[in-house]
Amino acid sequence: MNSVEYYSPTSLKEALNLLAAYGEEASILNGGTDLIVRMREGQSKPKVIVDIKKIDELHKIEIEDNYVFIGACVHLNDLGKHQYIIEKYPFLAKAALSIGSNQVRNRATCIGNICNASPLADTATPLLSLNADVHIYSENGLRTVPLNQFFVFVRKTILKQDEIVTGISFEDDDSILGVFYKMSRRKEVDLSTVCSTVIKSNKGYFVSYGAVAPTPVRLYKTESFLNENTLSQETIKEACMIASQEVSPISDIRATEKYRREIVEVTLQNSLLEWL
Repeated sequence: MNSVEYYSPTSLKEALNLLAAYGEEASILNGGTDLIVRMREGQSKPKVIVDIKKIDELHKIEIEDNYVFIGACVHLNDLGKHQYIIEKYPFLAKAALSIGSNQVRNRATCIGNICNASPLADTATPLLSLNADVHIYSENGLRTVPLNQFFVFVRKTILKQDEIVTGISFEDDDSILGVFYKMSRRKEVDLSTVCSTVIKSNKGYFVSYGAVAPTPVRLYKTESFLNENTLSQETIKEACMIASQEVSPISDIRATEKYRREIVEVTLQNSLLEWL
């Protein structure tokens, strides 16, 4: 790796000033489990590192005003082992704990997983199905963007160079039930071949998938069909067919396009059978 300048601000304002001063030469360091790898492989060559881990307000998981807020620096293990998340949103806890090894999860963050914008980001599918909002801070103040509008393409988001994601939030809803699936070649420490989260609540069904399109995606046609029909064996069968055609997977080293479409059908069927 090339030598870099390293800064460790203790406030969002200080971090923003550094990003403004160095522009595209600067990269934010959070958990670092993705950035450091890219730097070692020469895929990323920042001249300045802005480490945000000393900004205290980014380490919080808060439940207030009927919302759950997950700070940008909350590690995956802390999220996956948080008692409130385990009790009310076990599918989100499961997704967080499905990523990498225990050592990686002690460094990696949920927000880092989201901001990397990998098509197979495991925490993206539960958060998409939860209708989560991303909180973004800049010199113009704080703006909130729905997660389903945050992703642009493979490893691309709407985030600008001079912006910092402070966290992500979703409505705290007692009616939510959810199922998370991760299909991979190995049981532990592997990337998803397909991942999914299906939620049922008083507001309807919410279906999200990863590794089946250039970004993690909500399957809106599938959701509409489920919300317009009573759940039954026949409804589930039809929904699975719709879902398999709504995704746009590719063939790669982990799986073929055909296999991924089949896995979409299987995981959706298994998820919906939980409530039949």
